[in-house]
Amino acid sequence: MSSMGKFEADIDPFTGILSAYTERVERCLGEALPPSSEVPERLHTAMRYATLNGGKRLRPLLVYASGECLGVDFCKLDVPAVAIELIHSFSLVHDDLPAMDNDDLRRGQPTVHRKFDEATAILAADALQPLAFQVIATSSALSAEEVTKLVALVAEACGSLGMTGGQAIDLASEGKELSVDELARLHGLKTGALIRAAILSACQLAGEIPRDQWTAMDNFARNIGLAFQIRDDILDVTGETDVIGKPAGSDQKLKKATWPALFGMEESTHRCEALLASALRELDLFGDSGDSLRWLANYVVERVR
Repeated sequence: MSSMGKFEADIDPFTGILSAYTERVERCLGEALPPSSEVPERLHTAMRYATLNGGKRLRPLLVYASGECLGVDFCKLDVPAVAIELIHSFSLVHDDLPAMDNDDLRRGQPTVHRKFDEATAILAADALQPLAFQVIATSSALSAEEVTKLVALVAEACGSLGMTGGQAIDLASEGKELSVDELARLHGLKTGALIRAAILSACQLAGEIPRDQWTAMDNFARNIGLAFQIRDDILDVTGETDVIGKPAGSDQKLKKATWPALFGMEESTHRCEALLASALRELDLFGDSGDSLRWLANYVVERVR
């Protein structure tokens, strides 16, 4: 498979492939982040703590699996994989702050503002965001045109018309009743925009691909992004803190607009399954080359954390 190499036949191929993806992005993230020994040491230590703390790495996995599906060189895929995960880490640090969700745990560890202090957490997140764009802008693996396209894609995904705008709508919606369309829009921005950017980044780096392939990937991304958030909402109700890695029931405590709160657990489960089915249908166009994406789509809906 592409430049990732072959795996032994006696190993579950998807477990092996995704493990290789994860190891690859962990290495690239470690290289992109400033060392903790470099001044200012506390800030750099906090940046590394916020990023290298055992996340699921779903967005980089989607970058690599989408690139595998489209035959993109993995040296190019490293760039959006790292940049988008840095943006994701930046967003989690801000989400956890007292002014936002005021959470004490993230990925089973103290949140950055608890481990360090609130000011350091803000500065660490503020530094992770420009680092993401620096990774793209200084890449020797990309052409100037590819750099421009990736910067535009990621900037839109994390700005006021993407992830940050979704967070603003989320805060404004606490304690309110939302329609299905309003809640889908909220989550499409807050969570779905960055997931979509991960998948479409591979499309951008694939060169001139047929329009039907681009549309299928885009539809897959939108469906799986919303399914991911609904599953998160369900886990907030049914999960245990030591499994999901963050305080269970925090959405209920903050009176967040979630699928289970507004439409019930049964409807939320059905909606999640319907989105998964729609996402998988979009991959029919790619045949066997979409198998890693199929595995990831099922993981999104079946995960326990």
